[in-house]
Amino acid sequence: MDICVVGTGYVGLVTGTCFAELGVTVKCVDNDQAKIKLLKDGGVPIYEPGLQEMIRKNTAEGRLSFTTDIAEAIAESLVVFIAVGTPQGDDGSADLKYVYQVAETIGRDMTSYKAIVTKSTVPVGTGERIREIVERNQKKKIDFDVVSNPEFLREGSAIEDFMRPDRVVIGTESKRASDIMKELYTPLYLIEAPIILTDVPTAEMIKYASNAFLATKISFINEMANLCERVGANVQMVAKGMGMDNRIGPKFLHAGPGFGGSCFPKDTQALAKIAENSGYDFQIVKAVIQVNERQREIMTDKVVRVLGGEARGKTVACLGLTFKPNTDDIREAPAEKILGRLADLGARIKAFDPAGMEAMKKVLDRIEYTSDAYQAAEGADCLILMTEWNQFRNLDLNRLKEVMASPVMIDLRNVYKPDRLKEAGFTYHGVGVSGKDGGN
Repeated sequence: MDICVVGTGYVGLVTGTCFAELGVTVKCVDNDQAKIKLLKDGGVPIYEPGLQEMIRKNTAEGRLSFTTDIAEAIAESLVVFIAVGTPQGDDGSADLKYVYQVAETIGRDMTSYKAIVTKSTVPVGTGERIREIVERNQKKKIDFDVVSNPEFLREGSAIEDFMRPDRVVIGTESKRASDIMKELYTPLYLIEAPIILTDVPTAEMIKYASNAFLATKISFINEMANLCERVGANVQMVAKGMGMDNRIGPKFLHAGPGFGGSCFPKDTQALAKIAENSGYDFQIVKAVIQVNERQREIMTDKVVRVLGGEARGKTVACLGLTFKPNTDDIREAPAEKILGRLADLGARIKAFDPAGMEAMKKVLDRIEYTSDAYQAAEGADCLILMTEWNQFRNLDLNRLKEVMASPVMIDLRNVYKPDRLKEAGFTYHGVGVSGKDGGN
């Protein structure tokens, strides 16, 4: 089966590459000539473990190719995936202009039946709108079907998520399209990946509901962490006790500076807007958004408090800038707002991240970017562990203590055991732990 994937951003590139790995012939299309040239030359525009090697392998074996010629790619493909960006609009809703532009192009260029599949995260009703746009732009009437096949890829583990998914969601009212999609996903069916067959609106809603619920768990445990600090409890043990309940589960119960990235902030805002446009006040999701925004402020206040109530003239080291480890994505990363506010308050900020510094330089140029964790820590009055990269989990504490002006760690991810830091001569502050356990 031949398919094309329109859009070589995070979702499109991972999707196209993984389908090629499953034996499908894939053309990835983008109008960014520089990006296509980079991919043809064996480069990768994003950081994702294992992706570059898989791209090079499947390109060499002839299953994966890259082009800017969307008309040719559509003509040669049975299935056309739309995987372009759906950025957040000024009112919080998803901006679908790129999705609709692709739909117009498909309508103009298609010469035979196509299954048109949305991989991008889109609001309920987008599938029907795509159908209308394709029909309006056709030169002559040609059969096609619209399918919703939302992605559930976590940055940093996207290949594993695609190859061994929790579920595959396929939304369509067409038996023909359903059969095509099931054939496309046959290798995953054979390893017993659950496949959910439903209608387009329901499939579109599943993605938003999933992300909003996970974001809710994060905001909830952060609220619990803030309360635990005030009453002398330990949020890590609270989370452990909660997570043992099978109805709750242990995932996404890690207190910290709040969620970020390309999905949770945008999708919660979009879901709230979908509800508003439907005449419903989705109070839980709105509260999740508010709690997440406030968590950045609370964490900034924690740093200032540790610094004695005054940030001006102090040197703050920060380890980690991306919203999570194993990615170069800084979109909605807590680091941007926390470090930006500390800089506004007069602190000198020194930072290191294994993959996110080039991106952060473009949005936050008031801080110093260093070559490693220890250079960042030189002369620092405190060190913030912002992102839990593996290389930050076992730092040389003696070396850190030697180079810092004051051995103080503010662990916003609760990576370290307080006793270990205290034994090494550090003052330790975690999130959601009482004073005796390293809270503040």
